[in-house]
Amino acid sequence: MTTYDPLPRNESEAEVAAVKFPGPPPCEAVPVGWTAQGMPVADPANRRSPWETGIFSCFGKNDEFYSSDVEVCLLGSIAPCVLHGTNSERLGGGVPGTFTSHCLPYTGLYMIGNLIFGWNCLAPWYSCSNRTAIRHQFNLEGSCETMGKSSGCCGNYEMHEEQREGCESACDLATHVFCHPCALCQEAREVRRRIPHPAMPFQPVVLMIPPPGQSMDNHI
Repeated sequence: MTTYDPLPRNESEAEVAAVKFPGPPPCEAVPVGWTAQGMPVADPANRRSPWETGIFSCFGKNDEFYSSDVEVCLLGSIAPCVLHGTNSERLGGGVPGTFTSHCLPYTGLYMIGNLIFGWNCLAPWYSCSNRTAIRHQFNLEGSCETMGKSSGCCGNYEMHEEQREGCESACDLATHVFCHPCALCQEAREVRRRIPHPAMPFQPVVLMIPPPGQSMDNHI
Protein backbone atom coordinates (compact mmCIF):
# COMPACT_ATOMS: atom_id res chain seq x y z
CA MET A 1 0.00 0.00 0.00
CA THR A 2 1.36 3.40 -0.99
CA THR A 3 1.76 5.98 1.77
CA TYR A 4 2.03 9.71 1.32
CA ASP A 5 3.69 12.25 3.56
CA PRO A 6 1.30 14.68 5.25
CA LEU A 7 1.16 18.29 4.13
CA PRO A 8 3.49 20.69 5.99
CA ARG A 9 1.79 22.51 8.83
CA ASN A 10 4.18 25.48 9.16
CA GLU A 11 7.00 27.24 7.34
CA SER A 12 9.78 25.17 8.89
CA GLU A 13 8.20 21.91 7.74
CA ALA A 14 7.65 23.44 4.27
CA GLU A 15 11.37 24.31 4.03
CA VAL A 16 12.34 20.78 5.03
CA ALA A 17 9.95 19.34 2.44
CA ALA A 18 11.40 21.62 -0.22
CA VAL A 19 14.91 20.35 0.54
CA LYS A 20 13.76 16.74 0.65
CA PHE A 21 11.71 16.95 -2.54
CA PRO A 22 13.21 19.70 -4.66
CA GLY A 23 11.10 20.92 -7.52
CA PRO A 24 12.15 21.14 -11.18
CA PRO A 25 14.82 23.70 -12.06
CA PRO A 26 13.55 27.03 -13.42
CA CYS A 27 13.15 27.27 -17.17
CA GLU A 28 15.76 29.30 -18.97
CA ALA A 29 14.85 32.02 -21.43
CA VAL A 30 14.78 30.86 -25.03
CA PRO A 31 15.63 33.27 -27.87
CA VAL A 32 12.70 34.07 -30.13
CA GLY A 33 12.77 34.62 -33.90
CA TRP A 34 10.72 34.08 -37.05
CA THR A 35 8.88 30.94 -38.12
CA ALA A 36 7.96 29.86 -41.63
CA GLN A 37 4.62 31.62 -41.12
CA GLY A 38 6.19 34.79 -39.71
CA MET A 39 5.45 33.87 -36.07
CA PRO A 40 7.94 33.82 -33.16
CA VAL A 41 9.90 30.59 -32.71
CA ALA A 42 12.69 29.43 -30.43
CA ASP A 43 16.24 29.12 -31.69
CA PRO A 44 15.68 30.83 -35.07
CA ALA A 45 19.24 30.30 -36.37
CA ASN A 46 18.70 26.53 -36.50
CA ARG A 47 15.42 26.88 -38.41
CA ARG A 48 16.28 29.38 -41.14
CA SER A 49 16.81 27.66 -44.48
CA PRO A 50 18.70 28.80 -47.60
CA TRP A 51 16.97 30.04 -50.73
CA GLU A 52 16.00 27.46 -53.32
CA THR A 53 18.27 29.09 -55.92
CA GLY A 54 21.19 31.49 -55.75
CA ILE A 55 20.89 35.13 -56.66
CA PHE A 56 23.07 34.64 -59.75
CA SER A 57 21.34 31.42 -60.88
CA CYS A 58 19.82 33.15 -63.90
CA PHE A 59 18.21 30.01 -65.33
CA GLY A 60 17.37 28.44 -61.97
CA LYS A 61 17.78 24.72 -61.44
CA ASN A 62 17.33 21.77 -63.75
CA ASP A 63 14.08 20.59 -62.19
CA GLU A 64 10.35 20.68 -62.93
CA PHE A 65 10.40 24.51 -62.65
CA TYR A 66 13.09 24.97 -65.32
CA SER A 67 10.70 26.38 -67.94
CA SER A 68 9.30 28.76 -65.34
CA ASP A 69 12.83 29.84 -64.42
CA VAL A 70 13.56 30.72 -68.05
CA GLU A 71 10.36 32.77 -68.18
CA VAL A 72 11.40 34.53 -64.97
CA CYS A 73 14.80 35.37 -66.47
CA LEU A 74 13.18 36.89 -69.56
CA LEU A 75 10.67 38.91 -67.54
CA GLY A 76 13.37 40.20 -65.22
CA SER A 77 15.41 41.39 -68.20
CA ILE A 78 12.61 42.82 -70.36
CA ALA A 79 9.65 43.63 -68.09
CA PRO A 80 10.71 43.84 -64.42
CA CYS A 81 7.46 45.67 -63.58
CA VAL A 82 5.46 42.59 -64.59
CA LEU A 83 7.72 40.29 -62.59
CA HIS A 84 7.42 42.47 -59.49
CA GLY A 85 3.65 42.55 -59.90
CA THR A 86 3.37 38.76 -60.15
CA ASN A 87 5.62 38.30 -57.11
CA SER A 88 3.43 40.65 -55.08
CA GLU A 89 0.30 38.91 -56.34
CA ARG A 90 1.47 35.52 -55.13
CA LEU A 91 2.63 36.91 -51.80
CA GLY A 92 -0.71 38.67 -51.38
CA GLY A 93 -2.68 35.47 -51.84
CA GLY A 94 -4.21 36.47 -55.17
CA VAL A 95 -6.25 39.38 -53.81
CA PRO A 96 -7.88 41.16 -56.80
CA GLY A 97 -6.01 44.30 -57.75
CA THR A 98 -2.72 43.31 -56.11
CA PHE A 99 -0.90 42.96 -59.41
CA THR A 100 -2.05 46.34 -60.70
CA SER A 101 -1.45 48.18 -57.43
CA HIS A 102 2.18 47.01 -57.41
CA CYS A 103 2.97 46.95 -61.11
CA LEU A 104 1.84 50.52 -61.90
CA PRO A 105 3.82 52.28 -59.13
CA TYR A 106 6.88 50.24 -60.07
CA THR A 107 6.45 51.26 -63.71
CA GLY A 108 6.21 54.94 -62.75
CA LEU A 109 9.35 54.80 -60.63
CA TYR A 110 11.12 52.83 -63.35
CA MET A 111 10.34 55.48 -65.98
CA ILE A 112 11.22 58.42 -63.73
CA GLY A 113 14.53 56.85 -62.73
CA ASN A 114 15.52 56.14 -66.31
CA LEU A 115 14.41 59.54 -67.61
CA ILE A 116 16.07 61.64 -64.92
CA PHE A 117 19.02 59.56 -63.73
CA GLY A 118 19.56 57.29 -66.70
CA TRP A 119 19.06 54.00 -64.82
CA ASN A 120 16.51 52.21 -62.69
CA CYS A 121 17.55 53.66 -59.33
CA LEU A 122 14.14 54.40 -57.75
CA ALA A 123 12.11 51.22 -58.22
CA PRO A 124 14.49 49.05 -56.13
CA TRP A 125 13.64 51.16 -53.07
CA TYR A 126 9.99 50.30 -53.65
CA SER A 127 10.36 46.59 -54.43
CA CYS A 128 12.87 45.58 -51.75
CA SER A 129 10.05 45.09 -49.21
CA ASN A 130 9.03 41.93 -51.11
CA ARG A 131 12.40 40.37 -50.33
CA THR A 132 11.94 41.00 -46.63
CA ALA A 133 8.41 39.59 -46.77
CA ILE A 134 9.65 36.42 -48.49
CA ARG A 135 12.36 35.92 -45.85
CA HIS A 136 9.81 36.22 -43.07
CA GLN A 137 7.11 34.10 -44.66
CA PHE A 138 9.38 31.17 -45.53
CA ASN A 139 11.98 31.73 -42.77
CA LEU A 140 14.91 32.09 -45.16
CA GLU A 141 18.46 33.16 -44.51
CA GLY A 142 19.32 36.75 -45.21
CA SER A 143 22.19 38.00 -47.30
CA CYS A 144 24.30 38.93 -44.26
CA GLU A 145 23.87 35.50 -42.72
CA THR A 146 24.60 33.76 -46.01
CA MET A 147 27.79 35.76 -46.56
CA GLY A 148 28.84 35.12 -42.97
CA LYS A 149 28.46 31.37 -43.35
CA SER A 150 30.20 31.28 -46.73
CA SER A 151 33.18 33.20 -45.35
CA GLY A 152 33.47 30.88 -42.36
CA CYS A 153 32.63 33.46 -39.71
CA CYS A 154 29.13 32.27 -38.84
CA GLY A 155 30.20 31.91 -35.24
CA ASN A 156 30.61 35.67 -35.02
CA TYR A 157 27.15 36.27 -36.43
CA GLU A 158 25.39 35.80 -33.09
CA MET A 159 23.50 39.00 -32.31
CA HIS A 160 20.20 40.15 -30.95
CA GLU A 161 17.24 39.34 -33.18
CA GLU A 162 16.32 43.00 -33.69
CA GLN A 163 19.88 43.87 -34.66
CA ARG A 164 20.02 40.91 -37.02
CA GLU A 165 16.76 41.90 -38.67
CA GLY A 166 17.94 45.49 -39.09
CA CYS A 167 21.11 44.26 -40.76
CA GLU A 168 19.19 41.89 -43.03
CA SER A 169 16.70 44.59 -44.04
CA ALA A 170 19.60 46.85 -45.03
CA CYS A 171 21.07 43.95 -47.03
CA ASP A 172 17.70 43.45 -48.77
CA LEU A 173 17.77 47.07 -49.90
CA ALA A 174 21.41 46.88 -51.00
CA THR A 175 20.72 43.70 -52.95
CA HIS A 176 17.92 45.38 -54.87
CA VAL A 177 19.87 48.58 -55.50
CA PHE A 178 23.02 46.91 -56.82
CA CYS A 179 21.65 43.61 -58.21
CA HIS A 180 18.03 44.52 -58.89
CA PRO A 181 17.20 42.22 -61.85
CA CYS A 182 18.90 39.26 -60.16
CA ALA A 183 17.07 39.95 -56.90
CA LEU A 184 13.69 40.09 -58.65
CA CYS A 185 14.38 36.81 -60.47
CA GLN A 186 15.55 35.02 -57.32
CA GLU A 187 12.40 36.12 -55.48
CA ALA A 188 10.21 35.00 -58.37
CA ARG A 189 11.85 31.57 -58.49
CA GLU A 190 11.32 31.22 -54.75
CA VAL A 191 7.63 32.13 -54.65
CA ARG A 192 6.84 30.05 -57.76
CA ARG A 193 8.27 27.00 -56.06
CA ARG A 194 6.39 27.61 -52.82
CA ILE A 195 3.11 29.34 -53.74
CA PRO A 196 0.82 28.15 -56.56
CA HIS A 197 -0.52 30.76 -58.95
CA PRO A 198 -3.74 32.30 -57.59
CA ALA A 199 -5.50 31.81 -60.94
CA MET A 200 -4.83 28.06 -60.86
CA PRO A 201 -5.92 26.81 -57.43
CA PHE A 202 -5.03 23.27 -56.54
CA GLN A 203 -7.95 20.83 -56.76
CA PRO A 204 -7.51 17.32 -55.39
CA VAL A 205 -8.31 14.39 -57.64
CA VAL A 206 -10.80 11.94 -56.17
CA LEU A 207 -10.39 8.31 -57.21
CA MET A 208 -13.36 5.99 -56.94
CA ILE A 209 -12.08 2.57 -55.83
CA PRO A 210 -14.71 -0.17 -55.57
CA PRO A 211 -14.76 -2.38 -52.46
CA PRO A 212 -13.06 -5.77 -52.62
CA GLY A 213 -15.13 -8.42 -54.37
CA GLN A 214 -16.96 -5.90 -56.55
CA SER A 215 -16.22 -4.26 -59.87
CA MET A 216 -17.48 -1.33 -61.82
CA ASP A 217 -18.79 -3.59 -64.64
CA ASN A 218 -22.47 -4.39 -64.88
CA HIS A 219 -23.10 -8.13 -64.59
CA ILE A 220 -26.17 -9.51 -66.39
